[in-house]
Amino acid sequence: MLNFSPWALLPPVYSAGTAAGLWLVYFMAVSDEKVVPLSSTSWRRNGSFYPPYISIAGNYPPASCIFSEVMTIAAFLGFIVAVLRYLQLKPRIHKAWLNVGSLLAFSAACFGMTLVGNFQLFNDEIIHNFGTFMTFGLGTLFCWVQSYITLRVDIKNEGRKAGVLRFLLSGSITLCMILYFSLMGQGSHMHASRCQWALVMFFLIFISTFAIEFRHSRFNAACTDGAAGPLNVNEAFSEVTRYQPDQM
Repeated sequence: MLNFSPWALLPPVYSAGTAAGLWLVYFMAVSDEKVVPLSSTSWRRNGSFYPPYISIAGNYPPASCIFSEVMTIAAFLGFIVAVLRYLQLKPRIHKAWLNVGSLLAFSAACFGMTLVGNFQLFNDEIIHNFGTFMTFGLGTLFCWVQSYITLRVDIKNEGRKAGVLRFLLSGSITLCMILYFSLMGQGSHMHASRCQWALVMFFLIFISTFAIEFRHSRFNAACTDGAAGPLNVNEAFSEVTRYQPDQM
């Protein structure tokens, strides 16, 4: 029997799969000469017109089709990760509003991902950019809150190590986001696009770190028949149980 919960695989698989999908979109866009490579010094190189922003790489078919699928699946699985994290913290955290607020923030960020993926930049710029602000802004807020919670909850006495790692990642994400918007506003699009890619990769690495705590927990959903009556939300959450693998 495994000495860790299989749920520990979800965060790293989610992060690796999302990263692979985004890089596939990028390489397709470079191959079709829609964007220049990230290594280029000029964003008009070889007849290509656009800098390698993620949104521009995913703007033209066939890359746009893959980009839409990647962002939609990433939003759905990201929401699942956030819900599982909420359930894991629910019986442990004293400040319940932090846990609820964190879940709501990331849920809204996941909705922003669907807007980014399904409303291409050049087709509906307003909605696309609104989704971008939701994803980056609320996603960054989620990272900082989760970093703080990690230190306070200290699951299995691993909170300090995991918390320090998450604070470093949160700081890197914030720095990349500030540089991204600043450089883009100055028209330095090649550097801005690199910061955007770094921001997204740091964010995916952050999500993958939830494997540290998830390996200690297993989540089971209970189903009741109609005779028992419907469950309200709080009762449904209470039906999700945890166990420590080393106690089995």
